[in-house]
Amino acid sequence: MNKRKICVFTGTRAEYGLLKPLMEKIKRDKDLELQIVASGIHLSPEFGLTYKEIEKDGFKIDKKVEMLLSSDTDVGVAKSIGLGVISFTDAINELRPDITVILGDRFEALAFAIANYVLRIPIAHLYGGEATFGSIDEGIRHSITKFSYLHFTSTEEYRKRVIQLGESPDRVFNVGALGIDNIKNMKLLSRAEVEKALGKPFKKRNILITFHPTTLENNI
Repeated sequence: MNKRKICVFTGTRAEYGLLKPLMEKIKRDKDLELQIVASGIHLSPEFGLTYKEIEKDGFKIDKKVEMLLSSDTDVGVAKSIGLGVISFTDAINELRPDITVILGDRFEALAFAIANYVLRIPIAHLYGGEATFGSIDEGIRHSITKFSYLHFTSTEEYRKRVIQLGESPDRVFNVGALGIDNIKNMKLLSRAEVEKALGKPFKKRNILITFHPTTLENNI
């Protein structure tokens, strides 16, 4: 019996960290064949050639697809998407997976989704239905949703939003967040270890603030 080929796309170390447990399960399943396409920042010397981390974890990367231009301007990103569609089309046409897996809302993932959709390769999309108002991610995420056949959301609210976008309810599943699996399986640092790593002792009460730029604003 031929194994079902499942192709997982990864373009950044952040999203690879979420996908890793899923990739390990696919790799261990005797009825499945794991294919991996690595692209985007993974192949950038500026960001440490992080595809090596994937290989260090024991995975074989089937295709390394260059698509990033030296410019990170809006024009540069738009051209990178076009280059990605061309390059991913060749890669997918050679691999011919039964289904591909895409997580999130990066522009690299959008290019990969377009290539698969036109080649009629079903897409399983993870983390659809979420909202990041004011960010370019918003439109990219919903676009990937419309290209996809199966949907795996992290909450019931997001599942309902994917259905509102017109996707068939029997193909949209609320499975929770992959990051929770990572937290459960990860050896967490102690308070003392975190303080040492940051070079600063914690106070009695501490606040962590993250900032997500509004990438759709021209003046930011």
